Amino acid sequence: MVDTSDEWITKRSGIKSRHIAAKDETTADMAIAAAREALANSGLKPADIDGVIVATTTPDQTFPSVAVKVQAALGLGIGPAFDVQAVCTGFIYALSVADAFLKSGQYKRLLVIGADKMSSIVDWNDRGTCVLFADGAGAAVLEAQEGKGDIDDRGIFSTHLYADGNMRDLLYTNGGPSSTGEAGHVIMEGKEVFKHAVAFMAGAVEDALEANNISSADVDFLVPHQANIRILQATAKKLGVPLEKVILTLEHHGNTSAASVPLALHAGVSDGRIKQGSMLLFEAMGGGLTWGAALARF
Repeated sequence: MVDTSDEWITKRSGIKSRHIAAKDETTADMAIAAAREALANSGLKPADIDGVIVATTTPDQTFPSVAVKVQAALGLGIGPAFDVQAVCTGFIYALSVADAFLKSGQYKRLLVIGADKMSSIVDWNDRGTCVLFADGAGAAVLEAQEGKGDIDDRGIFSTHLYADGNMRDLLYTNGGPSSTGEAGHVIMEGKEVFKHAVAFMAGAVEDALEANNISSADVDFLVPHQANIRILQATAKKLGVPLEKVILTLEHHGNTSAASVPLALHAGVSDGRIKQGSMLLFEAMGGGLTWGAALARF
């Protein structure tokens, strides 16, 4: 459909393969599948979960939320179920909301999901974007536990969220319910997004390290949003983090937006690199522009 090749795509993005959902497969379908796997891995039952937060920019419908579909499909009890929209930074935003709920004592366990069907809003004639985006979902169960209150605890230590709406025209869709009545397609100023991505993601990571009085050497793995291999390499270099300490799934997944970070987490846990006690730094940047980081011990 466009003038490109495997070599051109790989050289510029680092992507070798992607997953595209079937036409009748929705964001909720993928979110439900990821949620079921997360529940199975946690050893918990649906009745143990107090609520669900879904980060997505491609909901099945304008309303209701993807989260209520997950809630119903899993047979969760009555509790909070809502979506968070921060595009590629969505999972970090959702983690932050869940963390605040748990630390307040309002809830005990929450299901946090990142899911996107980016293929549904890509212009397949736009070479600059159609080679990058893909579909997927990832999920995590968060549980409140008493700890010692120091850096040796397990759990989320801090989250750091940012946005600058003045740069919203660098990455956006040219449609929406209240404007065109259609979802629209992804429009991106690639060079400008690249420039800001490295600075913003590295800055968010540095803020997380400073807030917790640790250095990058104390982090076992960087778990970043998978947008472009050159962005990931430049960010790691800026932070002084060796690439072997960066969880990279871009080659196989492409850019799955809000699903990107939890999919990388899943990959690191599944292959045994991330173990209980591993110190992790999540980072992402997306349309808005939004960006953020979270420091956690697995």
